[in-house]
Amino acid sequence: MRNECAVVTTTTDSEDKAQALAAGVVEGGLAACAQVYPIGSVYRWEGKVESAREWRIDFKTRSALVDELTAFLVGKHDYDTPEVIAVPVTGGHAAYLAWVTAETRP
Repeated sequence: MRNECAVVTTTTDSEDKAQALAAGVVEGGLAACAQVYPIGSVYRWEGKVESAREWRIDFKTRSALVDELTAFLVGKHDYDTPEVIAVPVTGGHAAYLAWVTAETRP
């Protein structure tokens, strides 16, 4: 079951936006859960190094839903080039991974 799951990450510039994205994804069955937390980001944008306070969201989902989840996030996001990164789950608690599978749409 471990190769059937993934963690998808995105960031946004406010807690309200992060909570709205998290709720929309979980309500839509694209992820079993989402974790939202504040971070500090340093990045290059349009030739300059920038820094900002952002909110990171980690979605626990099935690998088969990564493309659909990515499309949802990009469509709802207000960044020009939103971060959406998917990382396959290579191990973990079998019961938790089974829960992720059961709580996402088939």
